Amino acid sequence: MAPAAALFYIDIQKGIADDREHEIPAAARIRHAGAKILETARSLLDTHSRRVDESSSDEARPALIVFIQHEEPPEDGPLNRGSELWKLVFEPRDGVSQEWLVQKKDDDVFTSNPDLGAKLKASGIEHVIAIGIMSEYCVEESCKGALNAGFGVTLLSGAHSTYNREAQSATEIEREVEARLREKAVTVVGWEEAVAAWRGQGADL
Repeated sequence: MAPAAALFYIDIQKGIADDREHEIPAAARIRHAGAKILETARSLLDTHSRRVDESSSDEARPALIVFIQHEEPPEDGPLNRGSELWKLVFEPRDGVSQEWLVQKKDDDVFTSNPDLGAKLKASGIEHVIAIGIMSEYCVEESCKGALNAGFGVTLLSGAHSTYNREAQSATEIEREVEARLREKAVTVVGWEEAVAAWRGQGADL
């Protein structure tokens, strides 16, 4: 039986993913990947939420979707609470218990929410699957926070990114983050491959 997973949408917010002035260079790629991943994850939730997964695959599949929303003071960036740029690109559906909204102020969502790990485990979650922005900050730190909380972790390559630096491109930073997380036993897999595996666990998708 595949382990139940929480799919983390980390800080995919308008100010950094859908705004010409502030967005990261790969914003269009992240929006595209995020939409495709969400479509498949929601199909799994809606189709299998009340059925036992009889798949023999070890590939974790989403049983929860956690939309994580960062806030920061104006001097630190555009994600100021209550502003248009602070809003999420992808939002939880009203009345769907398997879709959570979690706020944070720290890079690591588990630091901002000390009870999050216990809540996930109480819901049967064993694994965290991460996508989002920014690769070397909130994505990496939240992956490490999930490991420290006792979860298996998968990072979806191609579905996380960041800003270019003076000496490094965003793509180079993405690869460095993936290498560091692999060393900590995080599984790194392309998002298209993950989506195909989830669909393979649900023949009716």
